Amino acid sequence: MSTADSKTAVIIGGGPAGLTVAYELQERTDIQPVVLEKSDYLGGIARTVRYKGNRIDIGGHRFFSKSDRVMDWWFQIMPMESVPGKTAEITYHKKTRTVEAGDDPIDPETEDVVMLVRSRRSRIYYLRKFFDYPISLSLQTLANLGLIRTIKIGFSYLRSMAFPIRKESNLEHFLINRFGRELYLTFFKSYTEKVWGTRCENISAEWGAQRIKGLSILSALRHFFTSLWRNVFGGSKDVSQKDTETSLIERFLYPKYGPGQMWEEVAKRITDKGAELHMETNVVGLKMRDDKSLRAVVVEDAESGERREIEGDIFFSTMPIQELMRSMDPAPPAAMREISDGLVYRDFFTVGLLVDRLKIRDKGSKLISDNWIYIQEPEVQVGRLQIFNNWSPYLVADPSKVWIGLEYFCNEGDDLWSMDDEALKELGRKEMELIDIIEAGVVQDAVVIRMPKTYPAYFGTYDRFPELRSYIDGIENLYLLGRNGMHRYNNQDHSMLTAMVAVDNIIEGRTDKANIWDINTEEEYHEEKSS
Repeated sequence: MSTADSKTAVIIGGGPAGLTVAYELQERTDIQPVVLEKSDYLGGIARTVRYKGNRIDIGGHRFFSKSDRVMDWWFQIMPMESVPGKTAEITYHKKTRTVEAGDDPIDPETEDVVMLVRSRRSRIYYLRKFFDYPISLSLQTLANLGLIRTIKIGFSYLRSMAFPIRKESNLEHFLINRFGRELYLTFFKSYTEKVWGTRCENISAEWGAQRIKGLSILSALRHFFTSLWRNVFGGSKDVSQKDTETSLIERFLYPKYGPGQMWEEVAKRITDKGAELHMETNVVGLKMRDDKSLRAVVVEDAESGERREIEGDIFFSTMPIQELMRSMDPAPPAAMREISDGLVYRDFFTVGLLVDRLKIRDKGSKLISDNWIYIQEPEVQVGRLQIFNNWSPYLVADPSKVWIGLEYFCNEGDDLWSMDDEALKELGRKEMELIDIIEAGVVQDAVVIRMPKTYPAYFGTYDRFPELRSYIDGIENLYLLGRNGMHRYNNQDHSMLTAMVAVDNIIEGRTDKANIWDINTEEEYHEEKSS
C-alpha cells in the first residue's frame, strides 16, 4: 500500500491505544493509518453498549489523568461543559493551567459532544454495611468494624510498619506491607481472589505497584486531613487533582454518552481525514519480512470469511500478545511460544438490570450517589455494582428508573461464562435480592454483555515475560501498545500515552522502545518528558 512518497501504518485494534496512534500519526506525520478492528464496536473495553435507549459503560471509565498531554488531548476531542466563571483550574504539583469554557457556553442538554464534570463516590458493601473505598479511618468505618476488629487492624498495621516483609514477591506481601495483615484479610484478600480466580500469593507484586501505587493507610490519612482542610477553610477544587492518588480522586471528567462516545468521535475525525477503518476484520496472520521486521498482515472478514493481505511499513498491535505470537509467519522460536501460550487472561461480563428503585439509598435522596460499589459479601459471585445514572444521567433513557450493571469475573469457557443469558439475568436478580440491594419484583429488563480477555493476569508465565518482550521489541517496525498489547493492566490514559510515545519515537528516529514500557511504572507517567 505504500508509495515512494508515503508510508502506511497498520494498526491492529480500535481501542484507546489504536485510535490514539492513528490520530497522532495524522496530526504529526504523513504516515497513512489503516485501523483493523475485529469487533463491530470501537473503544475496546472503553466502549459504550446501547440497549433500548440505555447505555452501559463496560468496566467504568473515569476520564482523569495525571498527564497534561492526555488531558489536553481529550479536550481537543470533546470540550468541557460550561462551568461557573467560564474556566476551571487544573492544578497539580505547583503547576496550574486554566481550561477555558469558551465564549459559547456548552450545555449538555443541547450539545452532545461534551465532557461532563462528575463527582466520584465508590464504597465497599460488606456485612450489609457501607465502607469507604479506599478504606478511611472515619468514625463510620470504626463503627462498622467494631472495637475489637479495629484494635486488631491497628496493631496489625503497626506491626507491618515495624517489621515489613523485606522481599515483596507476591501481591499478598505488597498489600500486607501497606495495610497490615488484618486489614488485608478483611477487605483485600477475598475480593482480589474473586476478581482473579487465584490466590493472592500467586499474583505478582507488580500488579499492586501498577494499580495501587502510593495508596496506603498513610495516604488515606493525608487525604482525610486535606479534604477536611479544603472543606473547612476552602482551597483548590480543580478538576484534575493531580496531587491526589488516583484511587482517591473525587471529581472526574466523563463524556455525555459514556467512554465509547470519545472513541467514536475520534474514529469519525480520522476517517474524515482519510484514514482507513475496517470493522469486523480479524488479523489472522503476520507475515515477517525477516527476523527483524514485519511485511504484512493477513486479515479475515468476519462476515464473508474472505482473507487478504495488507502490507505496511509500520505496525502497531493492541491485540493480546498470545494471539499475536500465534499469528506470526514464520512461527517464532518455541521458547517464545511457550511463554506467550502460558500467559493468562481473566474474563468478564456485565448483567445490566433496569429497576424501579434500589433498597439502598442516601438519606433524603431517592438514589444512592455511588458510581461503583465493591461487593464483598461472600455468599454472592458478583464482584462490583455500577449505577449508570451516577456516571451520567444521559446513560439512562427513563430518569425515573435505575440502571445498574453487575460485574462478574470468570474464565472464558468456565461454568459461569457458559451459562446462557437468561440464566445469568436470573442469577443477577437473585443475588441483588439476597444481599438487600433490590426488592423482589422491581426488575423491568435485563441484558448480558461479555468481554473476553479483559484483564491480563500477573501469573502463569508472566514471570518470564521480559524474555518475550525482548524478542518482540527486536522486531523493529512493530510496536506493542495498550492493555492487551503489552499484557499490562493499563488504564485508558496509560494506553493512550503508549501510543503517543510510540509516535514520538518514530518522529525522532528512536528505535529503542524502553520509554514505551516505562509508562505506568512511574507514578507521574513520565509527563515531564512527554508533555
